Amino acid sequence: MSNTNFDPSEVARRVREDDAEDLFVLDVRNKDDYEEWRIADSENVPIYDELLEYDYSGLEDNLDELPEDEEIAVVCVGGVTSARAAEFLREHGYDAKSVEDGMNGWGRVHREYEVDDVDGVVQIVRPGTGCVSYLVHDGDEALVVDPSQYVDQYLNAADDRDLDIVGVADTHAHADHVSGARRLAGELDVPYYLHEDDTGELNEVSKIEDGETLTVGDRDVDVIYTPGHTPGSVSFEVDDALLSGDTLFLRSVGRPDLEDSSEDAVREAAGQLFDSLDRVTDLGDAKVVLPGHFSDEEIRPLATELGALRSETDNELVGYVEDGDQEAFVETIVESLSDEPANYNEIKQINWGKEQPGGDTEALELGPNNCAAN
Repeated sequence: MSNTNFDPSEVARRVREDDAEDLFVLDVRNKDDYEEWRIADSENVPIYDELLEYDYSGLEDNLDELPEDEEIAVVCVGGVTSARAAEFLREHGYDAKSVEDGMNGWGRVHREYEVDDVDGVVQIVRPGTGCVSYLVHDGDEALVVDPSQYVDQYLNAADDRDLDIVGVADTHAHADHVSGARRLAGELDVPYYLHEDDTGELNEVSKIEDGETLTVGDRDVDVIYTPGHTPGSVSFEVDDALLSGDTLFLRSVGRPDLEDSSEDAVREAAGQLFDSLDRVTDLGDAKVVLPGHFSDEEIRPLATELGALRSETDNELVGYVEDGDQEAFVETIVESLSDEPANYNEIKQINWGKEQPGGDTEALELGPNNCAAN
């Protein structure tokens, strides 16, 4: 971090931890961009177009709204207009710095958390995109689950713990982000695990199926086939934990419309998802659910015992599963689907091996997490 810039990772740490009260995040992007995707608890002064023209009048009009006793992290799209705004604020006595690479940099941040209730599982969270991946380890071996395209994050996480990555798995063919699983497995010459129904045109895949067991050190990772979000979705049972992918989130479930958005297809996939959830929610109240996505949940790591998740009202759809009400479950999903993830068709084509990733893969996945059913 330079004297005039904030590293996005530092902002991610600060907004989650105790010293968040000493950091004020000022977003200078246009209002529509801010409302679609933003850093939690940030404030918006929509002066992006003005700053492009070196017009600081809008910022000057809002100086009285900015804290004089806190650091100010100014964010824009790519770090250009925020740098101009931060310099202007420093000239007026504020302790302001620009977030390096703006929201583009924010989308690349990864944060690691040890899962207290489950030994040997590291949760890796991307706060900017809502994506969650995992490093499951035992002895000196590790399995990476649902990695992002930023594979160095997982190589470094393994190196920091003196672990050898012996396998890489995707719980499904992702639609919201470009998977790094094939690349990571290829670089390390280890198996890439994926269910056959989600392999598309991929060749170098170790196809997994329901009931199969992967081994990491002396630890078993059991495959549970949980279709619905995609035809080949799986969850992984690891001792007292369930890595639920996009089948089960803490406050929702995975949307079933990204393979085929026709109403008949969505209803059929939602029915499959209901059956999958009925299966995994029967694993026992002490099972710790570790999801593949989050929205705005503040707990870290993202982990909830299945019993608590079933008894709380935050996850309406799980409530329908508990009641055996498949009709209400399906109708709620059909009626409440939000906008699809940005560029999801192109991302799916890459993850299926039908298109080669180009130079814009980082930009493809930037934006809010829209993988939940409601």
